[in-house]
Amino acid sequence: MEPPDFDTVPDIRLIAVDMDGSLLDDEKRIHDDFWPLLDELSARGILLCPASGRQYATLRRQFARDELVYIAENGSYVVQHDEEISADGLSPTTARAAVEVVRSATHLDLGTVVCGKRSAYVERSDDAFLDQATPYYARLEVVDDLLAVDDDVLKVAVYDFGSAAAGAGPLLQQLDPLVSGKHWVDVMSPTADKGHALRAVQERLGITPEQTMAFGDYFNDVGMLDAAYYSFAMDNAHPDVRAHARFVAPSNNANGVVRTIRSVLGLV
Repeated sequence: MEPPDFDTVPDIRLIAVDMDGSLLDDEKRIHDDFWPLLDELSARGILLCPASGRQYATLRRQFARDELVYIAENGSYVVQHDEEISADGLSPTTARAAVEVVRSATHLDLGTVVCGKRSAYVERSDDAFLDQATPYYARLEVVDDLLAVDDDVLKVAVYDFGSAAAGAGPLLQQLDPLVSGKHWVDVMSPTADKGHALRAVQERLGITPEQTMAFGDYFNDVGMLDAAYYSFAMDNAHPDVRAHARFVAPSNNANGVVRTIRSVLGLV
C-alpha cells in the first residue's frame, strides 16, 4: 500500500514512533532512509520520540541522539538530555508478586526481567533466554535473586517461549499485565503506558495532540495512538489496534514510518 497523502501539510511538532513492528522491520533493522529524515526533522524543529518497551539505555544507544525524547519501558520512564521527564514505577509489592508467580509456573517456559532505572536484572542465564532479552536491555545484570534487587523498579517483563497471550498473560492476570508482543508480557504501574507518557511530553513541551503524529502496531501502542490526532496503525498492526488509529501506514517491512512521515509532511 501507499502512504496517505493529505491536501494540506499539518503543523506537526512531535512524532512518537513505536520500535518493534513499526520503525523496525522484522529483522529488527532501521531502514537507511530513516537517518537523513531524522536530520531533516531536527532542522525543521520537529521532535522525534522513540516509544518502546525497550530500556532507555538501549534506545539511547540505538539512536545516539541526546535531543530526542525517549519513552522507554512502555511509558514507565521518559528521558531527554539524560534527564528524567517522568517516571511511573511499579510498587515493590507488585514486583515481588510478579517474580513469585513466574517462579511457580514450572509448566511454562518463561524468563523474568526486573527492569530498574539503573539496569535490568535476570536470574535465568541460559543462552536461549539471554538471546531474547539482550537486544532490549543494553544494561543487563545476572543476579542470584531478583527479589534482592536494589533499584527503582519500573516494570517486570516476562518472556514466554510459547504464546504470551495464552501463557504468561493469563498466568499474571491478577496483576493486570500488558501483552506487549507475541512473547512478551509487562507488569507495570496501572497508570503507566505510552499514552500517559506521550501526554506528559506534550504538556511539558506545549504541544497539542493536533500537532502530534504517532505510529504503532500492538496493544502497548493503543494509549499513544489515542494521544495523537495523526495516529497511524501500521498495515501489519493487530486489528484491534487499527481500530484506535485514524490512518494506516505501510507495513514495518515496507519502511512505512519513514515513507508516511515524508508523505504527510510533503518532504521529497
